[in-house]
Amino acid sequence: MPKFVYSFTEGNKDLKDLLGGKGANLAEMTNLGLPVPPGFTITTEACKVYLGSGSEPAGLRDEVSAHLEALEQTMGKQLGQADDPLLVSVRSGAKFSMPGMMDTVLNIGLSDASVAGLAAQSGNERFAWDSYRRLVQMFGKTVLGVDGDLFEEALDEAKRAKGTVNDLDLDAADLRELVDHFKSIVRGETGREFPQDPREQMDLAVHAVFDSWNSDRARLYRRQERIPNDLATAVNICSMVFGNLGSDSGTGVAFTRDPSTGTQGVYGDYLQNAQGEDVVAGIRNTVPLAELETLDKASYDQLMQIMETLENHYRDLCDIEFTIERGKLWMLQTRVGKRTAAAAFRIAVQLVDQGLIDLDEALHRVNGAQLAQLMFPRFAEERPAQGTKGPERVAWGIAASPGAAVGKAVFDSYTAVKWSRSGEKVILVRRETNPDDLDGMIAAEGILTSRGGKTSHAAVVARGMGKTCVCGAEELEVDTKKRRFATADGQVVEEGDLISIDGSTGRVYLGEVPVVPSPVVEYFEGTLHAGADEEGGLVQAVHRLMAHADVRRKLRVRANADNADDASRARRYGAQGIGLCRTEHMFLGEERRKEVEQLILADTEAERESALRTLLPMQKGDFVELFQAMDGLPVTVRLLDPPLHEFLPDITELSVRVALAEARKDHNENDLRLLQAVHRLHEQNPMLGLRGVRLGLVIPGLFSMQVRAIAEAAAERKRSGGDPRPEIMIPLVGTVQELEIVREDAEKVLAEVRAATGVELDIALGTMIELPRAAVTAAQIAEAAEFFSFGTNDLTQTVWGFSRDDVEASFFTAYLEKGIFGVSPFETIDRDGVGSLVRQAAEAGRATRPGLKLGVCGEHGGDPDSVHFFHEVGLDYVSCSPFRIPVARLEAGRAAIETAGSDSR
Repeated sequence: MPKFVYSFTEGNKDLKDLLGGKGANLAEMTNLGLPVPPGFTITTEACKVYLGSGSEPAGLRDEVSAHLEALEQTMGKQLGQADDPLLVSVRSGAKFSMPGMMDTVLNIGLSDASVAGLAAQSGNERFAWDSYRRLVQMFGKTVLGVDGDLFEEALDEAKRAKGTVNDLDLDAADLRELVDHFKSIVRGETGREFPQDPREQMDLAVHAVFDSWNSDRARLYRRQERIPNDLATAVNICSMVFGNLGSDSGTGVAFTRDPSTGTQGVYGDYLQNAQGEDVVAGIRNTVPLAELETLDKASYDQLMQIMETLENHYRDLCDIEFTIERGKLWMLQTRVGKRTAAAAFRIAVQLVDQGLIDLDEALHRVNGAQLAQLMFPRFAEERPAQGTKGPERVAWGIAASPGAAVGKAVFDSYTAVKWSRSGEKVILVRRETNPDDLDGMIAAEGILTSRGGKTSHAAVVARGMGKTCVCGAEELEVDTKKRRFATADGQVVEEGDLISIDGSTGRVYLGEVPVVPSPVVEYFEGTLHAGADEEGGLVQAVHRLMAHADVRRKLRVRANADNADDASRARRYGAQGIGLCRTEHMFLGEERRKEVEQLILADTEAERESALRTLLPMQKGDFVELFQAMDGLPVTVRLLDPPLHEFLPDITELSVRVALAEARKDHNENDLRLLQAVHRLHEQNPMLGLRGVRLGLVIPGLFSMQVRAIAEAAAERKRSGGDPRPEIMIPLVGTVQELEIVREDAEKVLAEVRAATGVELDIALGTMIELPRAAVTAAQIAEAAEFFSFGTNDLTQTVWGFSRDDVEASFFTAYLEKGIFGVSPFETIDRDGVGSLVRQAAEAGRATRPGLKLGVCGEHGGDPDSVHFFHEVGLDYVSCSPFRIPVARLEAGRAAIETAGSDSR
């Protein structure tokens, strides 16, 4: 029989797949001799069996009973014992942290029979009834499915009757009445009594935690964070310790470094006379952890020692949950803490300098998504121009997750999602968030709460998602029912009003605040020195890790750039050439568009050659500038690719124009010819029609003109002392015969330019692999191609059979929600489908031509996950937009390190 239950003394931190992160770390802290309440963990394997079959695996109940009996012997009391009850918590714990997304139930074992025993043993009747109230409320909502608002409304009513807004002012008699009211809610909503048998409570709670793995919010969070659905959750059953026994008790969350900035120091929140859920829920505002030193110095000193022990042991920022029960410190959880992007870079370098990790490990601990966040703009300083009124700051909360967010205030998740889907930018405003707000938090630009601190649900989830967040803005009176909030001076902000929040300072503004570039962008632009310390060492940390990534990576990184300005910017950002120059973008100006129209309208060879002669110097001038900007680096020029109708007027507008002219008896011969051409070239699906290599074969001289422009530009640059390195790419090839014909014509033109200029030109001719047929016949195509560049945008469209431009407006959202896609295949390479064709084509092409250069120029070239795949496949380079180049450089370095690590293992 498989083993489904492990005592905390049996596991360790390396068993996260089996015990989940929480269980593995509780076992690790137990092994380190830290004060952890005794308990045991039900494995993720048990959860998988339960979710797959709908019932517990055989033998699980007996294993749980054996471990429960051992726990009872250790504690010297039995679960729910009437005169001195053992109480336990039942908590979820997946391999990857999913804060608040799955279920927890505290105080299991309390009942009508044992509440008096708890009161007697604790000497605190109020504490006993408060604990029972919490159990019925949490169990009713989590296990029995009762609407949690019913309990909240009953609690609010009890406080109103007492004339208070603080639940600590409710005495034992108030809480006893509240328990009776809560039980009547359970009876009325479920048709059954609140269970009094302690073991039934525990078993039902375990099943609820198992079930919560597939809750809507957990599924949504996993999609957002790209966590696999098949991992399942473990369940941790831990003996209760109580922070709500009076002023000498409390609960808190601590970080070994500031998760927002990475600064070393004492960071966290503490709440006297409270249970753990009170802190993370943000229901009551906490005090800074440093104040614990004055409240309970012995516990504070012990906590500081434990935090140092854990950080040195895990070699990383640790997130810690603890409870103090009448002066005794207990550790309830530790994990490697979530952090902001800025903190991730700073902490990684700090740990290198402390000798705890090396640069390879530091690079492994940051990622491209975090780097992209650091490149987002931020708010300008509060310095309005002379004679103007600057943005009005109306509140100052806790800077929980940095960034600049501007949007319309909304007060519930439904509205946030609805408005964002219609194109509005929104700020989700709540008193405090809970897991049910997740979809609104994802949709919003930022989150603003009037309660909670840096360890509240809003703060933790926002940091994990890279969302701007300001918490604990106590000056604001948030009324979610009336959909508004009031400021301290009486101003009222209604839903739809524009607000701005600064997650780096905690400031909240009315209206829109101007933004400025981030210092990281200024560093990449070359306008901010790497040694600048205005950002607390952030720029220096980015510089060091980027330099190490460049040393370690095998993939080169090029840019998708069509003009000299983009090329220059790409070079500043570290581009090692251009992987895609889209020549169609050079024809967008009105003058050039007219010349293309003349080419399309040409009825004779002479007219066509005249149009091509006019276009040639324009193209040549473009390439001269481009080769100068990328001097000494390769520039891959793609010959004209899009359908010709894109260069012609809209068919409807042109038809109306011609009809109106005819009605006025004002015939325009050119418009009539244009309309005939538009009708002639009109296609039902132009993206799969006359484009790419087909244009070069159908319109004589078109590709030859472009090849001549490239060659003459290269020759001119060489004569000027430059080092141009052009490569010519033929697009949309489906068969080697197409490529052979275009290549033969191109070689003739190149020979003519060499002869005319006397300049030796070494220009490679290759193709774009963007059709499935090209991928599966790559061995043949490689006979005529000196390089392949994978056009993964079109390859994805043609493999999947749907349009990138249309899919999001039709069925794509439904596919994401149903879990058919974990992420858009246009965002991250589809490894099983599109990726397998890339791998196959790469292997076949190099089998034919061993020195074949391989790259990718689709948008996947700047996607972190895709970069790792392209490294695995063995491509030579990725190409992406200029602003994605740093991300690709970083991820290419990380991919090389991970491959080296797996090879060594």
